[in-house]
Amino acid sequence: MLHETHSARVTGPLRVVAHDGQARTIPVGPCLIEELDGDMVDLVWGRAGEKSVVVPTVEVESAERDGKLVRLD
Repeated sequence: MLHETHSARVTGPLRVVAHDGQARTIPVGPCLIEELDGDMVDLVWGRAGEKSVVVPTVEVESAERDGKLVRLD
């Protein structure tokens, strides 16, 4: 399967539930959305991309609908 990476911006603190059930908060700023196999994506952020969390695609879609996550490409 082809994996795509998208540039995005978090516009408000984004609380997501990781695939392991733990909640994480992604701060305002740039991030990457890396599509994975199945219904999962990896959200990557941090000054050097040192932080990431794998979440269900529905979490990203919900954040986009709420205006807290904006794809830039």
